[in-house]
Amino acid sequence: MKLCELSTGDIAYRYEKCIVLFFNGKRKVLSTSVFNGGYHEDYQAVFNNDGKQGAGMPCEMLADTYDEHMRILARRIGLDPEKVTGMGTAADMECVSVKSLSYKELTVSAIVTGGIETNGGRVGDPADYYAPKEKPGRPGTINIILVIDCDMPAGTLARALVTCTEAKTAAIQELMAGSNYSTGLATGSGTDQTVLVANAESDLYLESSGKHSKMGELIGRVVKAAVTEALGKQSNLTPKRQHDVFRRLKRFGTTENTLWQRYLEEHGEEGRLLKPVFLDRAEVLGKDDMMLSYTSLYIHLLDQHLWGLLKKEETLEAARNILGLIGSTYLTATAEWEEVADEEEAAAADGGDGEGTLLPEDTTVEAMMRAWSDLFLAILEQREDRPDIHVTKEDMALD
Repeated sequence: MKLCELSTGDIAYRYEKCIVLFFNGKRKVLSTSVFNGGYHEDYQAVFNNDGKQGAGMPCEMLADTYDEHMRILARRIGLDPEKVTGMGTAADMECVSVKSLSYKELTVSAIVTGGIETNGGRVGDPADYYAPKEKPGRPGTINIILVIDCDMPAGTLARALVTCTEAKTAAIQELMAGSNYSTGLATGSGTDQTVLVANAESDLYLESSGKHSKMGELIGRVVKAAVTEALGKQSNLTPKRQHDVFRRLKRFGTTENTLWQRYLEEHGEEGRLLKPVFLDRAEVLGKDDMMLSYTSLYIHLLDQHLWGLLKKEETLEAARNILGLIGSTYLTATAEWEEVADEEEAAAADGGDGEGTLLPEDTTVEAMMRAWSDLFLAILEQREDRPDIHVTKEDMALD
């Protein structure tokens, strides 16, 4: 089916689990793909392919190498493999987002698929892939086709890739999506790919695509909008879904199930809630407006400590205050923070850190998360004892 026609006259079609953009003239193409990537001026089309064999199934490989797989795929969908570049992904082509913005004669369009629930990471996270040979097929996760309806030198197109990548990262960070490989916020997935297309036949010729240029502004706005929409369509990564303390705390290893394990350690098998009842109450409290607001401040405090912007003493003092606010809001005593502080001091002494220096990351995260978890459990238990202060899911429903 015809997906869209761009200002360049290029037409995108969606068929056979692919989105193919056919060029209507000469184009300059910059591709990050392993398959026919780099800079080219003789391509006829670019494509994005959903390589899954089915929902929840692994991606299909048509050959022993990724390059040959993509060549076979290109022929299968009616393309000359020498005249195209393409990207693979596990995202659904039906969840595509298409956005365009214009300023005077200039139009910038983005065609984006994406999801980062299982592969989202932060640049610099620990990695294990190192193979000085042809890279095996690992499908991209956030795939962007960015079409700029003007001509430009090759260097400007390369700079546009930087602007596009910054916009993608901004969209992810504004959703507070966490890395699956560290405690940081995600900046993308480990397999993202981008194809940039400039109209070599346009009379409009521009040489600046950075943030100070109008082209850079349009790239930033259109890519942010398309990435945000694509993530929402593919994996329901939306502001509404992110209104949940457990979505925010997952990158620190704190989830409903880790709280359940702490609850079992305290209560054993006698007189405890059923697990589904516990999880239901935790979900409701985790989406409460003030619980999320204060916990968000707590998380950002920890982030700044881990980034080296706040010293240990500053972090602990502010954390105590935030926990106190949570405790007073929900009519319960705060966690035994002094005990946590003592443990922190002991850990600092064992690690050899002096006054005013930063603690090892894992020690600080563990202590901060333990204190928050203890307080959250205390609030849940008080609600168990005080039915009059229970909040229902309907009470917490978002518009």
